Amino acid sequence: ASEAAAARFLHEQDIGFGEAGSFLPIPDDSIYQSELDEYLHYIQTLKSSLSIPVIASLNGISTESWTRYGKQLQEAGADALELNVYYVAADIFESGAEVEARYLNVLRELKQHVTVPVAMKMSSQFSSVGHFVRSLQEAGAQGVSLFNRFYQPDIDLLTREVVPTISLSSSYENLLRIHWVATLFGKVDLSLAVTGGIHNAQDALKALMAGADVTHLCSALLKQGPQALAEIEQGMREWMVEHEYQSVQQLKGSVCRDRAIDPSAYDRANYVQVMHSHRGAKGVWR
Repeated sequence: ASEAAAARFLHEQDIGFGEAGSFLPIPDDSIYQSELDEYLHYIQTLKSSLSIPVIASLNGISTESWTRYGKQLQEAGADALELNVYYVAADIFESGAEVEARYLNVLRELKQHVTVPVAMKMSSQFSSVGHFVRSLQEAGAQGVSLFNRFYQPDIDLLTREVVPTISLSSSYENLLRIHWVATLFGKVDLSLAVTGGIHNAQDALKALMAGADVTHLCSALLKQGPQALAEIEQGMREWMVEHEYQSVQQLKGSVCRDRAIDPSAYDRANYVQVMHSHRGAKGVWR
């Protein structure tokens, strides 16, 4: 069981820590291969059963594994790949340019081996998100998913161990994603996806108004099950009818940065207004 867990961890989570590979347990090759075979079979089953596109999430350990898995997922029937580079830049001697180069090198290498569209799932922890998205586009990405959620470890005060924790998202988290989609809309020529913090119809509508082509769900499905999809879609349809929107295309980008009534509200002006409107506890001066 522990070997199987290690294999699953390597297959699903270790996707960018090349220098940390020696610290991880290496499971039996047959167990690791069975995890990959299971995922490929799952993609094949979905592709043969569904009429909607199937987008496979691609994780890897090395450049070789990225390209090998990418080709196998394409052969299994995936219509597109989401390149999930979960990399925490913990090396203080590694520059921001070097971190960006990691992502770009993996993308360029993968694009040489697959023909299906590739989207990059990226974190918000880049010094210039907009510039990096442009670099991804120039390197061949057809889309970006904003943003990856890094799971934060906790400290056990009794054992003094660093312990893994998982916390599902909340609607508050979509605000950062919406901000950047609204900023990027109309300025880049690739698909924009909001991933993180979409829990209801209102969240999805805001993302589309900002300029998103698509929203991703995870926490909402874990909490409510597949019926959350139908409920969100129905809520969106009802809102659009009530507010006389004829199509999603009409809705999309209608409140992006360039079309907003007050574009500065996306920037520092919003900070100033919020600070002046907030009322702190008695005895707190601001």
